[in-house]
Amino acid sequence: MNIQSLTLNNGIQMPELGYGVFRVEEGPELAKAVKAAIQMGYRSIDTASIYGNEKSVGDGIRQAIEEGLVSREELFVTSKVWNDGLSFDETVAAYEESLVKMGLDYLDLYLIHWPGKDKYQESWKALEALYKESRVKAIGVSNFQVHHLQSLLKDAEVKPVINQIEFHPKLTQKEVREYCLEQNIQVEAWSPLMNGDLLKNETIQGIAKAHNKSAAQVVLRWDLQHGVITIPKSMNETRMRENISLYDFTLTGEQMDQLDALNENTRSGPDPDEFDFKM
Repeated sequence: MNIQSLTLNNGIQMPELGYGVFRVEEGPELAKAVKAAIQMGYRSIDTASIYGNEKSVGDGIRQAIEEGLVSREELFVTSKVWNDGLSFDETVAAYEESLVKMGLDYLDLYLIHWPGKDKYQESWKALEALYKESRVKAIGVSNFQVHHLQSLLKDAEVKPVINQIEFHPKLTQKEVREYCLEQNIQVEAWSPLMNGDLLKNETIQGIAKAHNKSAAQVVLRWDLQHGVITIPKSMNETRMRENISLYDFTLTGEQMDQLDALNENTRSGPDPDEFDFKM
């Protein structure tokens, strides 16, 4: 399976479809799933320090490389710094800790996980330093609203390549996406299937039936046709294969509009302006 890639604003290529591991426990089953994903054709793997599973993700990557399934250069690996330490030094230390846990020499993309209230400016300076030292291929943010991005860009020397946000038909985030498009910041979707809650929606099921596809495939195809990178999560190999099989059908303009019309501004995760980071 050849997944198409998009060019980020610093010129590097990122697969438009990746494998997410949010809420997957550390352990050999995750390492096995990551290796299986790579074997199926996934090349982008997304994790975060707060997920507590970077070691298993790294184990799966290393096993795939050792077995000759892929080279490190063919993979696009993302992790994120958590909000318990967003000073310059803490951010650099967090990046180094992620590398150690994953057993990697570099990450392809490193993100500030949440904006929080007022610390992301200093953390961004740390990410810029890592980028300028060529220790990471690209840097970006996650869960940033328009006002967060505007504040960041006032002093930023390096523009974020990515804003990873909750995005699905119930939460289309049009304002954020339009601003990112204006600024040439790529949008990436987390929770694209709204933790599975969308899969029983009658409109989505009707469109899926028309294409002889699953509800999940319809939603993920909707992501791609909106130009949004998507990272579905599954530990089930049948669904993993299903989630990657999105290139043999296209949603019509009317179907895209029908899915857009499902928007209720409903979040399955926290509101970036209200999230309490005390863990």
